[in-house]
Amino acid sequence: MTDPVSRTILLLDIERFSDRDDVEQAYLRRMLYDLTDRALERAGIDETRRLRADRGDAVMELIDANASVTALLRVLLTEVPAELRTVNRMASRSAQMRLRGVVATGYVAVDEHDGWVGSDLNHACRLLDAGLLRQALRERPDDFALCVSDALYTGVVRHDHPGVPAADFRPVTVDSKNGPLRAWLHGPLPVGRDRQGEHGHGETGEVPGGSGDRPAPAVPLQDGPGRSAGPSVTIHGGTFSGGVIGGNQYGGISGGHFSGNVSFGERDGDSGRGEGA
Repeated sequence: MTDPVSRTILLLDIERFSDRDDVEQAYLRRMLYDLTDRALERAGIDETRRLRADRGDAVMELIDANASVTALLRVLLTEVPAELRTVNRMASRSAQMRLRGVVATGYVAVDEHDGWVGSDLNHACRLLDAGLLRQALRERPDDFALCVSDALYTGVVRHDHPGVPAADFRPVTVDSKNGPLRAWLHGPLPVGRDRQGEHGHGETGEVPGGSGDRPAPAVPLQDGPGRSAGPSVTIHGGTFSGGVIGGNQYGGISGGHFSGNVSFGERDGDSGRGEGA
């Protein structure tokens, strides 16, 4: 294994790639490679200053640490979204491409099998797969959502370089198998996330009424003035004092008397009927 070397890490992933057939996937892969090459060339990063790994629906680039990160970010924030809009405007729905992106920095080594090794690279991959970034892309009209690592934000983005406005990035924390990871999301936070980006509805990114596949859960009734919980009680021709507790609890009527029929209406429409004396 080689010694770890400082690199800029660029990851790009196609949304809903597995939903396409083989012909569509092959087309999207060509589009992804072409777009990545053009973006890096516009940032002044030629093929001699980067290594590429293929992940099927994603591309991973290890970029020379001496290459300009600000130039790369400018291209990702402006030219890549514009190019995606132009291409997708003329493409059929099955041929449209929307991307999640991560830019990070760290140390990466190459092993004897040409595999890439490094915890900083692992963290970047966790950010790319995070539910928060997936949800951000689903909710946006644009075709690109970008997240940067905390180290890259601290070293580059927060200094507000021209074309890389720090105010457009939001702090987020995403779950991973290695624990919480702090990062910075470009653009607005997804619906249902607090200021730090913690998810309130699970890693899948589903929110009530949002873009998740499952419907919003029913909201249970709350006890309070003018509200009731449990089965309804109807009393014909009788009086009582005390209380009745519904649901799975038990209650009773005390301190008085009643007569006539008492019916208990259940939620499913069934009812019991009794006679008191």
